[in-house]
Amino acid sequence: MTKLAKVLHRKGFHITFVNTEYNQRRLVRSRGPDAIAGLPDFCFATIPDGMPLSDADATQDPASLCYSTMTTCLPHLKYLLHDLKNKSGTPLVRCVVTDGLMSLGVDAAAEIGVPCALFWTASACGYMGYHNFRFLVDEGLTPLKVCADKE
Repeated sequence: MTKLAKVLHRKGFHITFVNTEYNQRRLVRSRGPDAIAGLPDFCFATIPDGMPLSDADATQDPASLCYSTMTTCLPHLKYLLHDLKNKSGTPLVRCVVTDGLMSLGVDAAAEIGVPCALFWTASACGYMGYHNFRFLVDEGLTPLKVCADKE
């Protein structure tokens, strides 16, 4: 997502890159404060993900994180977009680009009346796995059966 944001910025777009507070802290911790220093037309913003504070080195539980972001992030993202829309000196929000797994951006963009593009950040192989998951389960191809080695 960062690479896409940088490409769009080089093409003249004003970028507000939104992270969860947890991911922003990890980014700063791993790359230093300059990682989010930003520019007047490329800045970073955060929203809470609803997860309890955890050890800085801990990985968040994926299932809990998915549930938490689905139930927590939307109002915060809507507020942020409304704030950006009404902020003087900032260009109007014209489009929201969100990770395909964070589709709550679609609802937030609709509320302020702008288009939303979902960007799939996983590999083509990963996409095909998600796309064909139901077929693989229905055909009994997954989950994989563990075979005991014959000695």
